[in-house]
Amino acid sequence: MTRILLVEDNADLAFGLRATLEFEGYDVDLVSDGREANDRIGKLEPALVILDLMLPGLDGYEVLSRLRKTGNRTPVLVLTARGEEADVLTGFERGADDYVMKPFSTAELLARVRALLRRAGGTAAERLPVDRFGEIEVNPASGTVIRDGEPLTLTPKEFDLLVALLKRRGAVASRAELLGEVWAYANPDVETRTVDVHVAELRRKLERDPADPQHILTVRKKGYRLQM
Repeated sequence: MTRILLVEDNADLAFGLRATLEFEGYDVDLVSDGREANDRIGKLEPALVILDLMLPGLDGYEVLSRLRKTGNRTPVLVLTARGEEADVLTGFERGADDYVMKPFSTAELLARVRALLRRAGGTAAERLPVDRFGEIEVNPASGTVIRDGEPLTLTPKEFDLLVALLKRRGAVASRAELLGEVWAYANPDVETRTVDVHVAELRRKLERDPADPQHILTVRKKGYRLQM
């Protein structure tokens, strides 16, 4: 069974989510505290973490930061009741892979869960060879990125986005194409800055000067492309 770690301190919501996920065939572990969440992620090695942002002990942002600093690339789906775009962007910057805004439907949650688990499987990436551009080496099969001999830490979605750009061999990818391919959006025309935020993070990690990128380039009114 696919193991999911659910981190939620609202007892009623946690009960309902756990019952829903277990009905769908997932093995669900539940914790309600941010500090315990970080400890359990390392011990349980779940396939997916569903993480509330407002938690006692450590909030969801700090849980994410600590998780990614260790190099752990487990997909994380954030649950948030906040409507501010800045809060969602902060979650992405800390390493979240997707989010669901409360209140949400069961169908939406399950669709996000399936999409993240499907993407985490990496079947398409495993068929791609090791590739290089500039000082960067990308190994899709192992999920590793190296610059000048030093390994870089990318979130699963950042890595998937890089692979999506890489396999186009310099051709332009629109935001809609990337939303559909990397995030499995059923309606990729939806208004969102998800792609832009992740591109900014890739530039910060890969480019010598993120303000003057040499590899991950913006094509005005079209999208992005990778300069090999």
